[in-house]
Amino acid sequence: MKMMRCDIAAIAALVVASGAHAATGQQIYAQNCAMCHDNAVGPKPGDKAAWAPRLALGTDALVAAVIQGKGMMPPRGGHPGLSNGDIRAAVEYIEARSK
Repeated sequence: MKMMRCDIAAIAALVVASGAHAATGQQIYAQNCAMCHDNAVGPKPGDKAAWAPRLALGTDALVAAVIQGKGMMPPRGGHPGLSNGDIRAAVEYIEARSK
């Protein structure tokens, strides 16, 4: 089965052009992060035990880890088109579900 990758930059341009609101952290997560995090490649949002030590690092450290890549996760979670703001929104969504 061929896997398709969503071009978040193109979507963002369409959103801005249409006057619609920017993508939410939940949407960014669903389109870019869920494939790994919902399938046990990374810790699943809501797994309080797995996320507790990560949450203790703080939002800025988590955002930096996504931007730089960490462990099995490549830089920007493997989605180079994600802006730092998109990454922060997705991280904040994960944090809110995992506290």
